Amino acid sequence: MKAKSPNSIDVYVGNRVRVRRKTLGMTQNGLAELLGITFQQIQKYEKGTNRIGASRLQRISEILRVPIGFFFENGGAGPIDGATNELNSFLSSKEGLALNKAFIAIEDPNIRQKLVALAKSLAVAGLSDSDNELQDSVVNS
Repeated sequence: MKAKSPNSIDVYVGNRVRVRRKTLGMTQNGLAELLGITFQQIQKYEKGTNRIGASRLQRISEILRVPIGFFFENGGAGPIDGATNELNSFLSSKEGLALNKAFIAIEDPNIRQKLVALAKSLAVAGLSDSDNELQDSVVNS
């Protein structure tokens, strides 16, 4: 019998829990202790392997200091598209989290715009000349 694959909404909600937990610098153990469960259960929630019940999700939202809607920012529209998965993967990575925190700490909008321009120019410089379509999407985003 084939193993049941996680529901895309459960994966999305779990990923949002992971992103917020990491943003706060909280470990899986820390969150698990506050919930009175094992860190393995947190791992299963974050992967979408196990669904998070309503009362537990409410408690997680309190601990992570976000409204319940934070976990459903795509409006519960169903399957997550590739761009959303890519963004979630980036935000869950060590580099993505560090970059996000640093960017948010920059208060001057002009400096933020210059940083975005720098990142775009570095991205384009790393592409080959045959990647015209990708270069256009980076420059025009």
